[in-house]
Amino acid sequence: MKKVFQEFSNFLKQYNVIGLAVAIIIGGKLNQLVTSLVNDLITPAILQPVLTKMHLGKIEEIQWHGIYWGRVISAALDFLIVALIVFFLVRAMNKAAEKAKLAAELAAKKLEEKVKREKD
Repeated sequence: MKKVFQEFSNFLKQYNVIGLAVAIIIGGKLNQLVTSLVNDLITPAILQPVLTKMHLGKIEEIQWHGIYWGRVISAALDFLIVALIVFFLVRAMNKAAEKAKLAAELAAKKLEEKVKREKD
């Protein structure tokens, strides 16, 4: 039984399952937040005059020949906002990684120069 727990522990560490689970949970909550922003803030603020003229309460009610275009528009806005958030997060992470790499290279160069001076 102890071996099974050890294998399970190794599995969790090797595949970073905990990190993946956290990412999925955070992603789900981000989706809820963005959907609420689109449905409850952005759409009413920007599209309310159009919706009022069309005698509609929500964007999801927009339809033409049985196709709910409002739902498509709402989903597209959700996607664009999530994509922008992910883009800016990845961009910031890449910049931070680049700065860390440059700092490590600079530290290695300084150490190399110091060792060289001590030899002389």
